[in-house]
Order: sequence, then structure tokens, then C-alpha cells
Amino acid sequence: MVHEETAEDTFFRELGGVYAELRQAFPRHVGLSPQRVQLLVRLRRGGETSHSDLRRALGIDGASITRLVKEFEAEGLVGRRLDPADNRYTLAALTPAGERAAAELERAHQAYQERLLDGITAQQRQTVLDVLRRLHANMNRQQEGR
Repeated sequence: MVHEETAEDTFFRELGGVYAELRQAFPRHVGLSPQRVQLLVRLRRGGETSHSDLRRALGIDGASITRLVKEFEAEGLVGRRLDPADNRYTLAALTPAGERAAAELERAHQAYQERLLDGITAQQRQTVLDVLRRLHANMNRQQEGR
């Protein structure tokens, strides 16, 4: 038996599809993996950070964080050192070249976002934000009332 898609099905399918595309679109545009983009931006905004804090903040496993940091180190964009307060931890920070690359990445991201939003009014943006906040609140209420 074939069941037609409901309006709710369509809404969530479209929402999920656009979200998935958006998460990949900018990294693909600049030719980097999403994890590389996230790591550079996180280090630019947060400064020197331990591998374990990067893992938690980015939701990336420890081995991947180490691999990414080592790749950036080989490219001269990131430096690493042992944490002087606890040498069990490794700290990562952008080098001056990494700072320039991350700043350019953020400028490119801002321009990319502006192009994506071209033709979408401030009122339309606010409506979407209001809907997302309401959806989030409804979801939280559902989870509390299990």
C-alpha cells in the first residue's frame, strides 16, 4: 500500500535536506573538508586550544583531530606544544600564516553567506528564525513530556 507524503513529512524532509546541503556547501566552495574549515575557525576564534577541547567543541574523534592538526602543522598553519600546566595535553594554535588563512576563510564565508541570502528580506529571515526557535521549543517540550 502506498502512502502519500504529509505536509509535515514534506516540511521536515525539505528542512533536513537544505540543512545537509548548507553544511557541505561552503567547505566544497573553498575546496576544504568541513572538519578543516571548523578547526581553522575554532582556533582563530578560541586561540590556543587543547586537542581534547577541540574534540569536544567540534564533535570530531581524537585521532581525526590529531591528524588534522598535524596536517595543518605540516602546511605551516598550526603550531603545537605540550601544555605547560599538564604535559599530558597538546595545545594547538594558529601560526601567523594560519591566522591569515583563517581570516581569509572567514571573509570568504561572510561573502558566501551574503550571496546565499541575496533576495531574502530581513523580514523573511526573521520569520525563518522564529519558526526554528518555535520548533526547537516544541521539540524540548516533547522530550520533557516523554
